[in-house]
Amino acid sequence: MSVWNNRKVLVTGGAGFIGSFLSEALVRAGAEVVVFTRYSSRGIGGAVDFTEPSLRAQMRFIMGDLKDPAGVAAAARDCDTIFHLGAHIGIPYSYVHPVDVIQTNVMGTTNVLEAARASGAQKVVLFSTSEVYGTARYAPIDEDHPLQGQSPYSASKISADQIGLSYHRAFETPVAICRPFNTYGPRQPARAFIPTVISQALRGDEVRLGSLHPTRDLLFVEDTVEGALRVAETPGSTGEVVQLGTGIEISMGDLAQKICDILGRSPRIISDEPDRKRHDKREVH
Repeated sequence: MSVWNNRKVLVTGGAGFIGSFLSEALVRAGAEVVVFTRYSSRGIGGAVDFTEPSLRAQMRFIMGDLKDPAGVAAAARDCDTIFHLGAHIGIPYSYVHPVDVIQTNVMGTTNVLEAARASGAQKVVLFSTSEVYGTARYAPIDEDHPLQGQSPYSASKISADQIGLSYHRAFETPVAICRPFNTYGPRQPARAFIPTVISQALRGDEVRLGSLHPTRDLLFVEDTVEGALRVAETPGSTGEVVQLGTGIEISMGDLAQKICDILGRSPRIISDEPDRKRHDKREVH
């Protein structure tokens, strides 16, 4: 029998790219899933629209805002486990609206932690990001690598992680940090690197990208979900930061070429802009 059978689980951001796959996996495992997603007058929408209808029908959706502590507390009530994925994730957006990003990612996480304390949740898994490391000082990056806020977004995620760990130390809240590297797969937003290359390669004779030199460790979305479930299921992960990755990196230029080869296309791959110093620019050595 699955360890998730009949357990009530809250997934903030559960209508998004990774969240929709996580919510599906939990339903399949027998959990009672509550999805907390940002309110919109246009309905739920998002990646969850592509979930299997029979699985989506078993999810309970609550629309609200992470910045509203009462709404978050109501969603978390009686939940055994909380996966916190909800966040503003756009790095460019964070340059234009840093206050909004900080309020959502930092105060929103604090509201989730307070709700977890009130509900008596047995495990809280906070989703972090490899962006917290900034440009690598050494490779491979491990959990002890210095944290560097190179954008308001990455700084907000560093803050959220540290607040989560502080709740574990100060209040014994059973928090674990799940830190995936670059997740890809179906339902990924079109602005992401792989969908961008695919759409340009299919549309024309040129693929225009930013710098082609930075490298990334790519993790398929279902593997990210499997890792997050293992973090939640493992008692020893409480109070710890657990990275999810393959340990294998590829440059953006090589990845773009590989995608074009798979598509059977031969566009010119053009670097359209210089390296942006505030982004992670680690390279293969």
